[in-house]
Amino acid sequence: MIEIERKFLVLNEDYKKHATNQFQIAQGYLNTNPNRTVRVRVKGNKGYINVKGIGNESGTTRFEWEKEIDLSEAQALLEMCEETIIDKIRYEVPYGNHLYEVDEFKGQNEGLVVGEIELNSEEESFDKPNWLGTEITGQDKYYNSYLSNTPYKNW
Repeated sequence: MIEIERKFLVLNEDYKKHATNQFQIAQGYLNTNPNRTVRVRVKGNKGYINVKGIGNESGTTRFEWEKEIDLSEAQALLEMCEETIIDKIRYEVPYGNHLYEVDEFKGQNEGLVVGEIELNSEEESFDKPNWLGTEITGQDKYYNSYLSNTPYKNW
């Protein structure tokens, strides 16, 4: 239940050539308190509820709990969420020994593309594809919970 991840801005669309899956995602937040965010997500034809705790100093590690829920329940909960519903396409891109998830944001966050990789430890090494740019791990403004209240188009 501990998540270790690193996030990066994406420089170009080369990741699409290597993507093995893509999903439409709609997600909203029932709570965006940085100490405990509560998220509802519809990913493809599945629903999820997720709780994340506050990150460590570097922003790489934090508590995360997720459970699949009935799609109709997730859709109903999305109606109760705060402000902006995050709309994005997620691409799964294998690279080296890891799987990158690249989120191409739509709607209020159009133009933002973020790639992330989950690791087994903070010290784990990984290969960085040429389409990854500046690391943004731990920068609050790139968290989806922040984007739901302060969309990218308003920056």
